[in-house]
Amino acid sequence: MKINLSKQVFAVIGASRDTGKYGFKVFMSLKADGHKVYPVNPKASIIQGFKCYPSLSELPEKPDVVVTVVPPGIALAAVKEAARLGIQKVWMQQGSESAQAIDFCKQKGLTCITNTCIITKI
Repeated sequence: MKINLSKQVFAVIGASRDTGKYGFKVFMSLKADGHKVYPVNPKASIIQGFKCYPSLSELPEKPDVVVTVVPPGIALAAVKEAARLGIQKVWMQQGSESAQAIDFCKQKGLTCITNTCIITKI
């Protein structure tokens, strides 16, 4: 399954202040590619000068795509929140996915991408 990445608004759950972490790299790569992207991390308020949000529900607008860069249990909670908010596209970075989260996406009719890094697709 493919997601058209052009002109999409992204939320990166697990965006990090740590430049060595994939949450940082995914967030900054999407920004560098010109995408509108919101960092989501309840433990950070600013990432590289950008306001960081504690949850999807606190974003100023609904993103088109949620990217998870978190452990599988947190990813499951994130996709459940995305579904509640009407967000239809989820990209689970490697290591973030779980059978339970993927099954939830399927049950709710969400487009779900797994087993590939979003950085290689932008």
